[in-house]
Amino acid sequence: MHDLWIFGGIILLVILNVGLLCFMLIINRRVREATKTLTHQYNLIVKIQSILKKKSATNAVAENAEMIYQDLLQNLIPIMAAIDIMPRSTSEHPLWRALGGIMDEYAKNPFALEKLRRCIKLDSEVSRSVDNYINRADGFLHYLTTTDPDGILSATFTDGLLGQSLTFFAQAKQLAAQHNEV
Repeated sequence: MHDLWIFGGIILLVILNVGLLCFMLIINRRVREATKTLTHQYNLIVKIQSILKKKSATNAVAENAEMIYQDLLQNLIPIMAAIDIMPRSTSEHPLWRALGGIMDEYAKNPFALEKLRRCIKLDSEVSRSVDNYINRADGFLHYLTTTDPDGILSATFTDGLLGQSLTFFAQAKQLAAQHNEV
């Protein structure tokens, strides 16, 4: 009988150890699953933070767009007056109407580039306004390029009136500089 008690005790210990081992395996598997889930969630949070930072930068541009547009427009007004160009008569923002008027005039009459070149050469206020416009518009496009996560917004500005006007003003400035050297 004594052997039966010892044998029963050993069986009970084996059953308890097997049960404990099963319990530990189940807990270990759940900890691994929890770790995997937490790692995945952490990676998602990092991605979300990155996206939000980029969107925040883009939203800051959108919120400050009116100030940027007004600054660019203030530099266009003396240029347009000097080369006698009127803005488009549309319902667009005044900056886009002004740029549209300049680019429309240049498309109709390539002599507009020569008029601007002469004004840059002869009128220091026009020259300064062209320099300011080029610097500010180029800075704005550079900022958009660095903060726009997918490039759609910056491509829209670069390929649109802003980019076209930068090319137009840069050409006129370069031509004025070449004529000053001659």
